[in-house]
Amino acid sequence: MSILNIDIALPPEKEITRHQAGKWTETHKFLVRILFLITLLFVVPLEGRWYTQFFNSRGFFWYLSSLAGYRPNFIQVTSESGRWGIGAYASWAIAAGIALGGASIWTLLGRRFDRINYDALYYWTQVLIRYRIAAGLIAFGFLKVYPMQMPYPPLSNLLTDFGDYNTYKIYWQHVGISTWYEIVLGFVEVIGGILMFFRGTTALGAIINAGVLFNIAHANLAYDGGVHVYSSFFVLFSLLLLVPYIIRLWKLFVKGEDLKALQYAPVLNTPLKKYLFYGTKFVVVFLFTVLYAWGRYKVHYQEGYLKEPINPALPGIAGIYNVTSFKLNGTELPYNPSDSIRWQEVIFEKWGTMVYHVNKPFPISLANGTPNPSNVDRRYELAGIGGGRRFLYYEADTAKHLLHFQDKNKKGGEEGESRNNSKKKEKPQILTWRYSRPDDTHFVLDGLNEHKDSIHVELERISRDFPIQTPSNQ
Repeated sequence: MSILNIDIALPPEKEITRHQAGKWTETHKFLVRILFLITLLFVVPLEGRWYTQFFNSRGFFWYLSSLAGYRPNFIQVTSESGRWGIGAYASWAIAAGIALGGASIWTLLGRRFDRINYDALYYWTQVLIRYRIAAGLIAFGFLKVYPMQMPYPPLSNLLTDFGDYNTYKIYWQHVGISTWYEIVLGFVEVIGGILMFFRGTTALGAIINAGVLFNIAHANLAYDGGVHVYSSFFVLFSLLLLVPYIIRLWKLFVKGEDLKALQYAPVLNTPLKKYLFYGTKFVVVFLFTVLYAWGRYKVHYQEGYLKEPINPALPGIAGIYNVTSFKLNGTELPYNPSDSIRWQEVIFEKWGTMVYHVNKPFPISLANGTPNPSNVDRRYELAGIGGGRRFLYYEADTAKHLLHFQDKNKKGGEEGESRNNSKKKEKPQILTWRYSRPDDTHFVLDGLNEHKDSIHVELERISRDFPIQTPSNQ
């Protein structure tokens, strides 16, 4: 009995590489063209003003900050909706129109000349989106990690009536009053940004970022926060990164189709290409994580680029005071809550700010209290607050018992508006008042107000308990 040997020739295996091009329909190509163009419009700065500010940056950290914080502004709608509402998305509509028109022209020309590898185009578009999200969110997050974006409410803010707050300041105060909550939010944003640097963690990072930034976006819409467009940008692009994963999950679990596990990746077939690819990635990740974290810390805590003042207050003066006596040109003005001249209440902050309450309107700043290297220009404490409160920056001359005051309430309601838009800077008015302290609970001010009328103010310290922990009752 012979053994029959049969040689079975197997078909040659088809070599599948990570660089194999996929099949692209005309519809898919058109969508990728739109995505590529709109990504360029959102990521690459196109305004000359941005480059002017970029090259005038004070140091390396500010170059990184400018890159991380860029947001397109093709048009500015001068209305409430344009600043706090749907109208603020006008630049998005313009970008979408340009991308749609450009993709249409590209499609018409591409029928003859289109030799683009769409796997490569889609891959590098995703890389651009991922790295833009990473840089922006890490920068956003470190403002909370060191918690400076929404500082703890100062004493004058705690004494402000709820109805005298602008809505966005209410939201910011609610976050700022819980320091560790703000820090945790910052770490979530930083971690979500770092995950975007790596392809394997993109989906997880996109899910985290879309959820966190959606919460920020709709809260800013509800409270007129002003950063709803910027936070919506991260939500939109995080969702765009999730689209391929959602499609694959749909095909696998709903349609029961087989999936190809291999994806496109750039060909790194020489040592030089590998060094350039991974070296560039390492530099970018290092710049926007380690170096940016150190730079933000240095700017805040060493250079004092803060939202709240840090100039020293008069020793032992911080607290709340009742106005027991108020004289104008030697005439006593009795207490009257409707009086537009007599002060009702005075607060001395733990830094060089004095706030007095009077029945008189003052300009309301609607800015968010942008960090500033100058103490007198740090206006977060008064931003979004009305109700007749005047904030005065002061410097003390303890040898002569003099306080030199300067008004922090700027006309126009915008932070720094008069200085930035005017060709000639107005010299600030300085009010010099003499002070005396009969004892630990009483304080007396004498001097001339802005109308050259003499005032004599006697203050008595009072204690006030708050239902929250403050630096004074901890």
